[in-house]
Amino acid sequence: MNPLIPPGVYAPQEDTSLLAAALSEEPLPRGAEVLDVGTGSGALALEAARRGGRVTAVDVSWRAVCAAWVNARLSRLPVRIRRGDLFGPVRDQRFDLILANPPYVPAPDGSVAPRGRARNWDGGRDGRLVVNRICREAPRLLRPGGVLLMVHSAVSDPDRSVAQLREAGLKAAVTRRSRIAFGPVLSARAEWLRRRGLLGPAEEKEELVVVRAELPD
Repeated sequence: MNPLIPPGVYAPQEDTSLLAAALSEEPLPRGAEVLDVGTGSGALALEAARRGGRVTAVDVSWRAVCAAWVNARLSRLPVRIRRGDLFGPVRDQRFDLILANPPYVPAPDGSVAPRGRARNWDGGRDGRLVVNRICREAPRLLRPGGVLLMVHSAVSDPDRSVAQLREAGLKAAVTRRSRIAFGPVLSARAEWLRRRGLLGPAEEKEELVVVRAELPD
């Protein structure tokens, strides 16, 4: 079944596939509590539900919430859909697995909060506006032995993500990497990123990474 993806809702792309591959390697017991934060069309939430997880999906966009709800119903998969800012709707809950595909592309006008479709990819001037929040807030929502899987670009400093998560007491590392051709957004910003030293002079591909962090038992 092709998912419903209304205008303005993030369509599954290479980063979604990379995170789905990481998800497929996690030993997810039936009934495990899973959170998909920034769910978009719900693609990753549905993957986790197919594995037998009890899935909650959150997005700040009403369009995304509606799309995820419809896609879950069409797939006949039980996914709880919540609208809210990142972890806001689930702060009193704890999870065995958190999935995150946040906006992570550095933006020249990063001091201005992104609006509309740009919320799907703009991550502030260093690409870490939402990534930093996930590194700071996700550890408190994990059960002992729980895992965070987060995908973002190498231009958004994955070493910093790993360091922040380790400082929070988690065992963290980059576990997957993939190089892909620049998409439209990165292509338009390539020269600006080169001037900032975030891309090499001859670099024509973007590296995506998955950061895996586990809260010790």
